[in-house]
Amino acid sequence: MSFEKNLEKYAGAIVKVGLNVQPGQRVLIGTPILNRPISFEHAPLVRHVARKCYEAGARMVSVMWGDPELDLIRLRHADPETISEFQHEWLINAAMPFAERGDAILVIYGADPDLYADEDPDLVSIMQDAAQRSTRDLRLNIVRNTNWCIVAAPTEAWAKKLGLSMDKFWDVIFSISRADRDDPIKAWDDQVEMLQSHATYMTQKAYQALHFVAPGTDLTVGLPDNHLWASALSPKPDGITNMVNLPTEEIFTTPHKDRVNGTVTASMPLSYGGTVIADFSLTFENGRAVSAKAGKGDKVLQKLLDSDEGSRFLGEVALVPHSSPISQSGVLFYKTLLDENAACHIALGSAYRNGIDGGSAMSEEEWASAGGNTSLIHVDFMIGSGKMDVFGVDASGNEEPVLKQGEWAFTVRARQ
Repeated sequence: MSFEKNLEKYAGAIVKVGLNVQPGQRVLIGTPILNRPISFEHAPLVRHVARKCYEAGARMVSVMWGDPELDLIRLRHADPETISEFQHEWLINAAMPFAERGDAILVIYGADPDLYADEDPDLVSIMQDAAQRSTRDLRLNIVRNTNWCIVAAPTEAWAKKLGLSMDKFWDVIFSISRADRDDPIKAWDDQVEMLQSHATYMTQKAYQALHFVAPGTDLTVGLPDNHLWASALSPKPDGITNMVNLPTEEIFTTPHKDRVNGTVTASMPLSYGGTVIADFSLTFENGRAVSAKAGKGDKVLQKLLDSDEGSRFLGEVALVPHSSPISQSGVLFYKTLLDENAACHIALGSAYRNGIDGGSAMSEEEWASAGGNTSLIHVDFMIGSGKMDVFGVDASGNEEPVLKQGEWAFTVRARQ
């Protein structure tokens, strides 16, 4: 099948499954969050997406264009004293009305994983912190009000990092996103049903904790009372559902911030803030990461952990079978959006309110008392592999297998 046909089908899945654009909705492509305006390299995909949005009845499609190289130029040549100022403040003012109205918002991800690899990590950290703090209210409005989605698309720099030609890279994206199927929409409907069935099973089990065991890992993650498992399927207040990222292979929940103990070793490198952290492990005591070390990017890891009071505690625990299409592609993407759907993972920082029953309506005090973590950051890193076993721990302390050697240890049936 031709590239253009697959690109069109990819755009169709993004609009119908990822965003679920509704008649009369406005659509914004790109946001200032984490410096993610849309790269000019993604113009062909953007045009297909815009066309599909209008075919779905969109009222208007707007695009925030940008160039990540400009941020690199700023780091190298601007007065260091100015780096603490967020350079896209005006874009927040432009994006906020979309978020407050409950429009559809798409982010296309594809920056160079090594963009800031040779830059001063202190300056990079200052710039990232400024972005996190300045865009906090916008992020909350997007998550609460909009049908939003994050997707991936190749760039020349990213392809070079992976050692792939652009043609090969696009083939991989089409495959893991099911865009090369005869009917991608049906394929995604089936995938969503499967994920929802696994999430329902795990919620009904009501485990007190999960026990992760793998080479270099012996970690127990406590779970709050009335925790809920979910997939990337996200309902809006008005009843519209969307997938917050494509592709997706995970189910996830909120851990209890004070009940995490043991040591965990990352199974993949983590690309954070334009630098790569690799060969790293963390040790937790009563929820807090009390020590961490990395073979590469250790200084960035330490700064990440010291971002704020909540950054040393967990905000997410997610299960992904080793047989996921992203894992089986054999490609390490150096992008959390994709790599997190290749392996079980946990996240440092803020927890999702929908991971605890009634969490969205809780006060900050109630949320903390229930075990939910609050932080400016939310950074996933991968811990799963084909050598990992995961056990559910019940109220009596008994363990039963959830994943064995990276694969589901139970069988569920999707709705027919």
